[in-house]
Amino acid sequence: MTDAPDLTPAEADDMLAAEYVLGVLDLPERMAAEARLKTDADFAAMVVAWEAHLAGLNDSFEDVAPSAAVFAGVEARLFPVAPKRRWTVWLGGAVAAGVVALAVIVTLPQPGPAPEVVADLSAQDQGLVYRAAYSDGQLQVTRVSGTRPGAGQDHELWIIAPGAAPVSLGLLQDETLRVNTPRPAAGWVLAVSVEPEGGSTTGAPTGPVIMTAEISA
Repeated sequence: MTDAPDLTPAEADDMLAAEYVLGVLDLPERMAAEARLKTDADFAAMVVAWEAHLAGLNDSFEDVAPSAAVFAGVEARLFPVAPKRRWTVWLGGAVAAGVVALAVIVTLPQPGPAPEVVADLSAQDQGLVYRAAYSDGQLQVTRVSGTRPGAGQDHELWIIAPGAAPVSLGLLQDETLRVNTPRPAAGWVLAVSVEPEGGSTTGAPTGPVIMTAEISA
């Protein structure tokens, strides 16, 4: 900004606004002025007034865009590019490929631990087998062999703690039954009963219990 020690603060701000609009401030002064525009309404109003006052100066300039050659020349002077040797390009490509490969290796999903089988429930006379496995806070029960019960019926899974009443964990259908739960303790019992379609309505097994298995340690 032009040195003017005799100016009042308001006059100094007005001169700063004029110099900002004219584009004669150096970079630090311009950045400081732009920051001030965001917080000082009076200074911003001075800038707007000077922009309006000086707008007529633009009328004396023709609106002619420089040719593409001018831009190319300026760009070449500002951003000179040194020629690359073939081996440099090849090495850069190899390094880039290595980085990509490393990224792929790092981001590939890692297989989690295999589910721990805690019980196999089977009804030998029907060839029906359900397998219960536990992994990552979830008990998963899947039909390994055999078929679902007949029309109008469902298999329902129960868990029974020692000395407690059975608690339903859900219906065993074509999809794996998944129950979010802490790992059931060893000695607890899983059981499967045949219930009316939709499951028991009493909170306890109402049909025949066709298989049971104790949860392993």
